[in-house]
Formats: sequence, C-alpha cells, structure tokens
Amino acid sequence: MSVTAKKKVVHKKAYKSHILTKKTSGRKRHLGQKALVSKADRHAVKEMLPYEF
Repeated sequence: MSVTAKKKVVHKKAYKSHILTKKTSGRKRHLGQKALVSKADRHAVKEMLPYEF
C-alpha cells in the first residue's frame, strides 16, 4: 500500500497471482493497476498502517 499526495490510500488489486490462463488479457491488465481504498474502508486501513499521514 502507498499514500498519495492528497492522503488517499492506494492498494493493489487481488486475483492477479495465479490461474491466469482462464482470465482474459484485458482483465489481467486491469488487475495489474492500482486502485484507491474505498471510502468505507479508509478509516480502518489508516488505523492498521504503522505510520501516520
């Protein structure tokens, strides 16, 4: 996980590590990109991180 300049938390997407033969190339490409943590989970994730931001 990382934090953007505007203090938003970014995470990697799941399901990109195995059984890649049945997934389409477009799906794999989008799974490789990063995504923002949802607003509902943001507070919980910030408490779990070992550093303040």
